[in-house]
Amino acid sequence: MADNQTPVRRRALSTGFWLIVIFILIAVSLLIFINNRTKTSATSELSSFPPPIDPQVVQDQDEMTWADYHPLPGPNWADPSLKPERGFKLAVVAVDFPNQPFVITRAKGSDPFGNPQIEPISREKVPQFYADFFTRSLPVNHGLDINHYWMWQSRGKFGLTQVDTFGPFEMSKPHWWYGLNEHRQNKYTPDGSVASGRLEKDCDELWIQSAGQDIRKNYDAILRIYAGYDETGVWMEFGQMKFKSKDDIPPEWGNPNPERPRWVPTRYVEWTSWLAGSQQWGLSSMRQGENSGTIAHELGHFAFRLPDLNNNPYVQPYRRAAVGPWDLMDRACFNGPGGPHQRWVVPPIAGGAGPAGLMIRDRMACDFIPDGQLLTLSREGLAKSGLVVAGVTAREVDPLPGSYTGINIRLDGFEPGDRTPFSDPATDPFSSGNPDYNFYSLEVVQRIGFDSFCPDNGVLLAKNKDKLWGNNGGPNAFNSYIWVIDAHPEDINVVDYISPSGEKVMRTIADYRQLNDALFHAGLNSGSQFEYQDEPNRLHFYVVSVDRNQDGILTYTLAIRSLDGTGPQIRGVELTSPSAEIKAAQGLTAVTFSLKNTGQPAEVDPKLHPSDASSHLTSDLYRLEVSINGQGWQAQLPNALASVQFGQTSDITVYVLPSRGAAGEATLMLKATSESQPDKTAEATINLSL
Repeated sequence: MADNQTPVRRRALSTGFWLIVIFILIAVSLLIFINNRTKTSATSELSSFPPPIDPQVVQDQDEMTWADYHPLPGPNWADPSLKPERGFKLAVVAVDFPNQPFVITRAKGSDPFGNPQIEPISREKVPQFYADFFTRSLPVNHGLDINHYWMWQSRGKFGLTQVDTFGPFEMSKPHWWYGLNEHRQNKYTPDGSVASGRLEKDCDELWIQSAGQDIRKNYDAILRIYAGYDETGVWMEFGQMKFKSKDDIPPEWGNPNPERPRWVPTRYVEWTSWLAGSQQWGLSSMRQGENSGTIAHELGHFAFRLPDLNNNPYVQPYRRAAVGPWDLMDRACFNGPGGPHQRWVVPPIAGGAGPAGLMIRDRMACDFIPDGQLLTLSREGLAKSGLVVAGVTAREVDPLPGSYTGINIRLDGFEPGDRTPFSDPATDPFSSGNPDYNFYSLEVVQRIGFDSFCPDNGVLLAKNKDKLWGNNGGPNAFNSYIWVIDAHPEDINVVDYISPSGEKVMRTIADYRQLNDALFHAGLNSGSQFEYQDEPNRLHFYVVSVDRNQDGILTYTLAIRSLDGTGPQIRGVELTSPSAEIKAAQGLTAVTFSLKNTGQPAEVDPKLHPSDASSHLTSDLYRLEVSINGQGWQAQLPNALASVQFGQTSDITVYVLPSRGAAGEATLMLKATSESQPDKTAEATINLSL
């Protein structure tokens, strides 16, 4: 029996042996594969150039969520214990209608628009709910309220110190009596009457009667919250974005009178649904529907007399927006999660919930910029003083030591004012209109705090007027006392929405989101521009470099020079290569040159500029160019600009990358040219070998 088992045992041993061998071979192969993958990955990482030093990353408003909000470092301007230098008293008066209750009192998601987004509030609590929502930092508004906004924007100079509530009151007329009184809508009433109601008048009569006296004079502003919607937030979404044509509007969205049209005309386009169009438009008042996220914007009007900056993006000839998403008084009051097409949400916790800050011109008008935080230059003075180089910190925080909150350049001189040739806005949608701007401004935007819902970080360049009021002339004129210089003036070519018939509707050239990519960035290959030259106004602007401090706050080094003069300084440059030859790696190799400013400073009259710019006249700016001679070799500069103080030396890094099969040797050359005096150049070469 043992003899009979021996062959079986041998076969079993033989099988086990080969299984072990096969396992070992598989394991070794797997280790080799993993090792090769690791080597390939490492080689891949070393076989590409580093990313840009300041990439432009534009995030569209439609894609934003509350995860995009990033709190500010420093003071908590929402702290109710902080008292502003200038207090503001606000009355909140809430009214509803016989045919339209407060949206917020309905069951969650039960009204035709899909609201409210939260559990209902009882009618008697509505005034206090909205007063708290708009003026106190709460979980429901994610901490972004109008007192918080203005305390931050003013750095404690302005805020709400008293908020009183009144109501709720029921109006004697239906909502459409007040909502159909503008934009050719008056005759679209259910009963054939001509709508002519003005909510403020009837609301205040109820309020005065309830109070027993007229107490309106006791408040700096009155916020009248009415049941329902601002038409500005629903006319598009519940009109042409929802229905194929005005004939496709179903009865529930139409006039209650089935004999009447189910559509009404509206401000920008031919039609919207009757239910959307019968809501009220703001008309420059603080009467606001329950979906309104523009209360901070309205306070800009009432507290500081700031005008609107917005254009009409839907009528032809198209006129480009003035400022777009970068200033509260333009469409930046629509900033917030989901963008402008989410402004129908009740309560307003989507589009419009995170308005952007004010640009330099508006902050100046509000007296929000302390002395010394703004560097003001003269165009004529630049021709005599030479190049100015200065740091600008993100506007969301106070400027870091040695930097500013912004730079202004007055368009003064023998021919004062804007010398830009007139471009007819009837044929040029990019025309800024009448060339009557008075100064340039440079500032930095960072996506933190209320600016979290701006579409990009970077440098914001704009022309500004001394006068806040006055339109820009031509057809479809609008007020534009600020005009942003667009780093990407071409059509952004983004879909606005998909129509009910499935067609892509593109954003018009006048849509404010065309300016989403307007910011300038430092360095090469950023996806944006690092310089802008205004030939008629004889100015050249540069974004030299960018830095982040330990809190992540951005500071950009900016330069401005005149095209008409270089100043009294002596200009010079010297380049030194690191050694006679460099042994390059198979992957990426960093080669560091030394760039020396061999020029000499000169005494400059400190009165040439409105601000004393003496400490910012101590540098020259150099344009860098790199070339490499060798088959299969590439070279790349992270930055085409370098600013170096007189007598100082700066390291310039060039990255070299040989491809597989590249020649064994190459020659790398770096050239530096003074922007102030282009005949001052220097070159340095270095031999490379593998």
